[in-house]
Amino acid sequence: MINVWIDEFTPCLKDTLTGELIDTEVIRIKRKSFLSKYNRKNGWYVNWKDLLDEHEVYALVLKGSVDIQGLVALSPVEDYSAVYVAWMCTAPHNNKSIADVPKYIGVGGHLFAIAAQRSEAFGFGGAMTGFAANQELVTHYIERFNAEHIAALHPYQIIIGEDDAQKIREEYDYEWTDDEL
Repeated sequence: MINVWIDEFTPCLKDTLTGELIDTEVIRIKRKSFLSKYNRKNGWYVNWKDLLDEHEVYALVLKGSVDIQGLVALSPVEDYSAVYVAWMCTAPHNNKSIADVPKYIGVGGHLFAIAAQRSEAFGFGGAMTGFAANQELVTHYIERFNAEHIAALHPYQIIIGEDDAQKIREEYDYEWTDDEL
């Protein structure tokens, strides 16, 4: 389920209180023990450790830390020639549905950029598909990223093609680390 808002196009995360731009990194998470604290009970929508059985999980963190600002779980799907985004969400303190004022903006776009980068690595040119959480988000992704509403496997299924994925990658900046947790 894709449940993020694209609040602002910003190359780095932006602190909502100070306006300061914060550099980020991407870390792959492979340990269920680490992901066990990111779960439905504390605002992460799903038990993230369970996603490791079938998907790769990546965290967007503040540079030089393991301070997770968002998570994305994905896997390649040859039939679609795209990456399937199984789950994508921001940390509860960045989620405008949970926090009165999100701590950082720009997280959602960064997570889409991570999915596009992995899609390129799998040979899909950045293309990605997944299920938005609701019709409002489908419309939002169409407006922000030129996504297509295909509704093939789910009423809120979207796909973002290679050209539009490349634009997302060009908009957001982060370092890809070889670190794994």
